[in-house]
Amino acid sequence: MTVKLKCLSHTPLRGLNDPGAAVVAEVDAALAKARAEVEAFDPELIVIFAPDHYNGLFYDLMPPFVIATAAESVGDYLTQPGPLSVEKDLALELARHVLDSDVDIALSHRLQVDHGCTQTLEELTGSINRYPVIPIIINSVAPPFAPYRRVRKLGEAVGRFIAKLDKRVLVLGTGGLSHEPPVPLLADAPEAISEFLIAGRNPTPEARAARQARTIAAGKIYGTSESLQTPLNADWDLAFIDLLVQGRLDEIDEFKIEEISKAAGRSAHEVRTWVAAFAVLAATGTYTARQDYYRAINEWIAGYGVVSAEQN
Repeated sequence: MTVKLKCLSHTPLRGLNDPGAAVVAEVDAALAKARAEVEAFDPELIVIFAPDHYNGLFYDLMPPFVIATAAESVGDYLTQPGPLSVEKDLALELARHVLDSDVDIALSHRLQVDHGCTQTLEELTGSINRYPVIPIIINSVAPPFAPYRRVRKLGEAVGRFIAKLDKRVLVLGTGGLSHEPPVPLLADAPEAISEFLIAGRNPTPEARAARQARTIAAGKIYGTSESLQTPLNADWDLAFIDLLVQGRLDEIDEFKIEEISKAAGRSAHEVRTWVAAFAVLAATGTYTARQDYYRAINEWIAGYGVVSAEQN
């Protein structure tokens, strides 16, 4: 068993809003380096922790954690549609192991996933179905949220399972860092929005296009006095990355939901995927980690970071 880790921010606005040629070139270079490292590692299995943005999971049944035995990309924004190459039998074994580890998870045999899962797969492997994969969705946008200590316990359980495999395993965390796109809240929502948040699966092409247009428009004014969204917080992002790199995961157990929302934006809770990914690696032994890239990019509504780690 050999494990490597990559944690990346995702942004649906990459390729849609322009932060300037120099920034695009920086991000392209960071992603090219990460992809080359993945190519050299040639994983036999990818375990990806990802959020959902009201595309596959809704309030008609909103679990904190979901392991998928089959998954299909909805193809939102510029991402590739179609099925992922999910390792069904191995995913079922993992689900049993996690439940036996006293971590409650949901199981899906037909999960829809969005850019929060697929963009990173495409950027690091060139496709959503090149390698066998097990998707694990962590609720990061639909309050109430599981405590961060539960996220770490999930990652540790997955890590103990991976440690028994005779495989090269790439663990991915995709989400965050600080950001707050115009995602509505169920509390006090108008009836039409409430209905969407509860049961909005499979929207019409027109409805999806309108939703995406709102996010694109929000990115064009994000970080300015015109925006009502919580701004990016580079200091918070870099301090969080430092915790992971230094292996101080136990400190994350004390993270407070409302404090993070206020400091880094309501969607900053997507860093739960990074916490779970690092907990996997920590459960397999000690690790060495590094920050590969960071920039706060308003046009993409993203504290955009790339972090790598591997076993010692």
